[in-house]
Amino acid sequence: MSESADCVECGGTVAPDGRCWDCGAAQPGFRAHMEITAEGGAEGGAAGGAAGVSDRGLRRGVNADAMALVATGAWTVGVVCDGVTLSPRSERAARVAADVGINFLVEQLSSGVLPEVALVGAAVRAHRAVAALAGVAGAATDRRDVMAAVAPACTYAAGVVGPDGIWSASVGDSRAYWLPDEGPGAALTEDDTGGLEALTAWLGADADEPVPHVRSYRPPCPGRLLLCTDGLWRCLPDAEGLRAVVRRAGSGGEGPQVEARALVGYALEAGGHDNVTALLLPVASSVTAG
Repeated sequence: MSESADCVECGGTVAPDGRCWDCGAAQPGFRAHMEITAEGGAEGGAAGGAAGVSDRGLRRGVNADAMALVATGAWTVGVVCDGVTLSPRSERAARVAADVGINFLVEQLSSGVLPEVALVGAAVRAHRAVAALAGVAGAATDRRDVMAAVAPACTYAAGVVGPDGIWSASVGDSRAYWLPDEGPGAALTEDDTGGLEALTAWLGADADEPVPHVRSYRPPCPGRLLLCTDGLWRCLPDAEGLRAVVRRAGSGGEGPQVEARALVGYALEAGGHDNVTALLLPVASSVTAG
């Protein structure tokens, strides 16, 4: 999905912060609500029609979440990113990280690179791209100044569905969950947080080169790989709650797009305090075959 748009005032190009590069006019409702889908791909892997929904929420002026989704060949790949609130241009950081991460993943997987290796490389590439937004190529020397530095930053979660299983990677507090059609679900990622839930790792300048949490899993049954930002999981932190919303929404067979809308809608009904993004990658029964 392309998020480019023309300015409503002058027809110029709209920047990631929702203002026109040419005249500076703010765009009404820019990126307030977005939906993406990816049909096909994942030969024998994804159960057709991966989808994602992102919403600005009810309390934020800018949607600093970003998502990307590609289905190609044997793979379905998704990335979600959440701009760090205290960093400038966080919405641009998230968009750049999502685009760079997914493009690198697709390139590597198509070249035969193992998913675990591709996921690590994609997170590093995304980190370097975000760091470059501030004109900084390396990591900061003094992490005590991390949030005071003028540098864009974001969290990151990526997922891969292929013929032999599912894989996930994360940096920060964006998450991946396994939501099976039958049996208990599970969180697949670990948050990089310390006291008072402060981030201890993220992508961008003033951060060390990331060491993403990577996990592989061979599902015993069909289900969904969910990638989401904290705008969702702070409302529904456990896999069973998330799975219940997905199952209710999908009872009519409408598919992942309706299910993703239901997850985002749940967060909005709970107050919509933050940007919220949910990306669902279906996993077919053939993935679980021996």
